[in-house]
Amino acid sequence: MKSEKSPNTKKPIMFRFVKFLVRVFYPKTEVLGVDNISSEPVIIVGNHTQMNGPIVGEIFFDDNVYTWCASQMMKFKEVPAYAYKDFWSGKPKTVRWFYKLLSYIIAPLSVLIFNNARTIPVYRDKRLITTFRKTVEKLQQNNSVIIFPECDKKHNNIVNEFQDKFIDIARFYHKRTGKELLFVPLYIAPSLKKAVLGKPIRYDANMPIENQRKIITEYLMNEITSIAVSLPRHTVVPYLNMPKKYYPQNTLQGDSENA
Repeated sequence: MKSEKSPNTKKPIMFRFVKFLVRVFYPKTEVLGVDNISSEPVIIVGNHTQMNGPIVGEIFFDDNVYTWCASQMMKFKEVPAYAYKDFWSGKPKTVRWFYKLLSYIIAPLSVLIFNNARTIPVYRDKRLITTFRKTVEKLQQNNSVIIFPECDKKHNNIVNEFQDKFIDIARFYHKRTGKELLFVPLYIAPSLKKAVLGKPIRYDANMPIENQRKIITEYLMNEITSIAVSLPRHTVVPYLNMPKKYYPQNTLQGDSENA
């Protein structure tokens, strides 16, 4: 359920206006499988689907759900280089100049949105401990957190490999609370206007963290894949930006095209 008083009421009017526009023009997405989230705080782990993942997390999940966000997208001077590399570096050479310009144009909007949305900044250096600490604080306040941990390496045609250090949140959380954290898989299918939550897996504090990283990330990637394949035939929005004609279908490579 939504909280009685939305945190958006104290946000800058421009942010509220942008969020209103997104609500109006972004296709309404149905969140399914909410019964897989218990009353305890959880880490929801999903396929990024480019810009769709953060939008779905902010607009269609409850106000007590926060999303990890690259810290570079929250700092004016760092947005252009990060946005160009992450979003548009694969564009044809003839139009890259336009996207380099666009990366500067979007910087003020990026800072406005990601510093006012329900986000937790993710640092990729020694400040990562700050990300973990803020994440654990949100969990202790009975909030849940969405993470999109895909990297450039392909796992299958549904999802890319997961970076695995985010599993360490569970170790920090256990040290702070004595509780073993749940990780819930999430598959987002923009073409179906659906976001589907799968069966969770629980962190085991008695097992070495190296083993937990492998077990939990493998489970999550496989569950997200299984959810995708179980849905009606549709186009998968990949992690990497590429021409839409190359977007895969939700049948695993090697499966029959008529499956």
